[in-house]
Amino acid sequence: MDTKIIQKILEVIHLAERLKKELRHSWLSNGRQESVAEHSWRLALIAVLVEPYLDHPVNLERLLTMSIIHDLVEAIAGDIPAFDTQQNQGLKEKKTHRELAAIETIRSTLPTELGQALYDSWIEFEEKATYEAKVAQAIDKLEAQLQHNEADITSWLDIEYQMVYRLKNHVSFDSFLQAFEQAIREEAEEKMTAARLE
Repeated sequence: MDTKIIQKILEVIHLAERLKKELRHSWLSNGRQESVAEHSWRLALIAVLVEPYLDHPVNLERLLTMSIIHDLVEAIAGDIPAFDTQQNQGLKEKKTHRELAAIETIRSTLPTELGQALYDSWIEFEEKATYEAKVAQAIDKLEAQLQHNEADITSWLDIEYQMVYRLKNHVSFDSFLQAFEQAIREEAEEKMTAARLE
């Protein structure tokens, strides 16, 4: 085996360790801030759990690959919360530019075929180019809301109350994901109602 290939793979694995330290604007039920790696892990778990119930058959390997690598670029580019880019076009463009540069770096670090495969998966996810990519994007949003539901509501920003009702925009293409979103939204509504009663 070519030791250069092993070294290139190890380089990306070491890079990915940064995701364990890169924090998101999400809090765990114990009050600790969530890492990007934790989010990506649970996104992959959700993919496995919902896959049998989706409206259409999916290539689970592709779905899992996108779920696992969709935020790999944040090891280089850092995490910028989605709600920040919704309110700031300049920040959105900066995020896009930084993430494209990051995926190019990852692609060029790895052996050619592997680097291209990860690059293609990341682009597929970003462009929602396939049914699998739409599923991965939807469960990315749903996982974030699940985490908010599990966190103390005092960690929610004002915009996060509104975002509960925007989730349905991400699942309109699949009836199971619509039902899943409804259950997650109902959890959030119960949490918000309970917070108002306290």
